[in-house]
Amino acid sequence: MSTLNKHSELQARYNDINRGVYFIGTTPPKSDIALDAVETIAEKLLERVSDIDIDGLVVYDIQDEDSRTKMSRPFPFKSTHDTRLYSSLLNKKSNRPVITYKSVIQSNSADFEQWANEAWEEYGVKDVVLVGSPSKNNTISLPLSDAYKTLVENKHDFFIGGVTIAERHASKGNEHQRLIEKYHQGCNFFITQAIYNPQATIDMLTRYAIECQQQGLKPQRLILTFSPCGSKKTLEFIEWLGVSVPEATSLRILNSKSPLHESIRICANSLQQILDAVIPYNLPLGLNIESLTNRKEEIDGSILLYKLLRSSMDSFLAKKELNKLISKG
Repeated sequence: MSTLNKHSELQARYNDINRGVYFIGTTPPKSDIALDAVETIAEKLLERVSDIDIDGLVVYDIQDEDSRTKMSRPFPFKSTHDTRLYSSLLNKKSNRPVITYKSVIQSNSADFEQWANEAWEEYGVKDVVLVGSPSKNNTISLPLSDAYKTLVENKHDFFIGGVTIAERHASKGNEHQRLIEKYHQGCNFFITQAIYNPQATIDMLTRYAIECQQQGLKPQRLILTFSPCGSKKTLEFIEWLGVSVPEATSLRILNSKSPLHESIRICANSLQQILDAVIPYNLPLGLNIESLTNRKEEIDGSILLYKLLRSSMDSFLAKKELNKLISKG
């Protein structure tokens, strides 16, 4: 399953700060699903997104994460097929890049090195986002910093990304410094968790932009994640994942005649707030739209959300270009 392309296709696209990058996020099918059915699921997903223009897909590495919170998990945890397998299927069937998440909490150094070599050589995986422990109370065999170092030193030229969490910035005020530290460790792009509190994201992005200016650093690509919410249980899952949902936002969704479409309106408004706030800074941005459940209504909602948010992002980028031309003139 090796590929002739020796480099990530995404790297060249990410380097052009005047364009956005656009993804659909998904999870591998459950591990008890037969392989031929996994292939069918991949085809159905790609059929759903066939009429929208995406740069690629994001495949999440689902973990139990029971150590992260005392809240009970709204949906029971079930193991999934190998992210590399599903990424490889989606890549081959769509001919688009796929970003593969990898949780390193259960790895040691040798295991992770083997995972990385197999990812590249057997599955054609080149774009990787590493995820560390969900709780500081866990026993950690492979610190995230060591995992980054392993990928940077690997014989294959991985394009490495990291996760950024605005909620962490709201509580600790140092997420912008984490971004810069991860950049020095090898990260060239970052993906946020789902956004329902735009102000927390605005604060983090603004701090990051100013810190990069002060240090003379080029800001790395920041991909903003949004997810529709069509039910009380989905909202509980969003909050269980650690996403900050203001009380008024939660009440708006739950008391709406159509919670799904109300959540889509909220996400569209949140993105616009973020874009309006960061336009003074030259931050390269992107979008990742995910459905957190396999409910058809929410999957279809994520496609509608993608179309709306992509339109807003394209308009934002055009406005930036116009401002540049006016300043030059």
